[in-house]
Amino acid sequence: MSHLAPTGKWDARYLGPVPHDSSYYAKCMLGGVLACGITHAGITPLDVAKCNMQVNPAKYKGLSSGLATLIREEGQTGIWKGFGPTFVGYSLQGMFKYGLYEVFKDQYMNLAGEELSNKYKPAIWLAGSASAEVFADIALCPLEMTKVKIQTSPSGTFPTSFGAALAEMSKTKVETRYPFGSLVPLWSRQIPYTMAKFFFFEKIVQVFYTHVFTEPKESYAKTTQLGVTFASGYLAGVVCAIVSHPADSVVSLMGKPANKGKSIGTIASETGFAALATKGLGTRVLMIGTLTGFQWWIYDSFKASMGLGTTGGK
Repeated sequence: MSHLAPTGKWDARYLGPVPHDSSYYAKCMLGGVLACGITHAGITPLDVAKCNMQVNPAKYKGLSSGLATLIREEGQTGIWKGFGPTFVGYSLQGMFKYGLYEVFKDQYMNLAGEELSNKYKPAIWLAGSASAEVFADIALCPLEMTKVKIQTSPSGTFPTSFGAALAEMSKTKVETRYPFGSLVPLWSRQIPYTMAKFFFFEKIVQVFYTHVFTEPKESYAKTTQLGVTFASGYLAGVVCAIVSHPADSVVSLMGKPANKGKSIGTIASETGFAALATKGLGTRVLMIGTLTGFQWWIYDSFKASMGLGTTGGK
């Protein structure tokens, strides 16, 4: 039977179309690099507008007007600020987020055993994604802090080129708290976000294959499977955006010069929960829904091209 290891015992690493060996995990890591690096870098203008709406809502009132203001004051390059650290940072984050999710999911299923793994699938998804994100954010944090500083600093007050910005962050690390000053708010934003992203994705895929496409998943064309992947990813992304937005606002506000030296608690209490939860939320829902849909689509397209099969099922 395909789900039995060569030893004859049940093993989660043998449940899919191919065994989950080191080559499988390495390919999943590469798929994660492509999924997160390309998508996050591609929507840099939306991210620049969103960060500035969170940090200076009086000046940047909405997405369209915010982008127009940035272009008017800084030219076309103004809306692409932070592209370098975004691409590198989220490529690293994606490598650990997706690759380690596969590793932890298999490990936790094997710890639980066959019966408990089937009974408590959602708990496995949540634990696997949370564990992976802890490491993904350690890789992302220095680059995320640099990105936010580039995007929210007034024009001319901070370097915008990748290398010069990293050097400046390192030079001023006492006041910027570089490289891991934002790690706790990043964890508080990204761990709930990733848990929601993976849980709702896996759950929505399960619903599709249980109630809509009821034949075995492998019997459907790859285009159908990838359509299910994109739809599930988009819907999961909308939930993620709402869940993680207050912490995302705090991360953006920490880069604001007026908040230099202030604690996370002080920034949060001064801003108020309503503002943290709503300022820039519409833009972020659009951004994260689209982003998450395409991330899962790129990841599963890559996995399918490698003969690894798409993620999730009944």
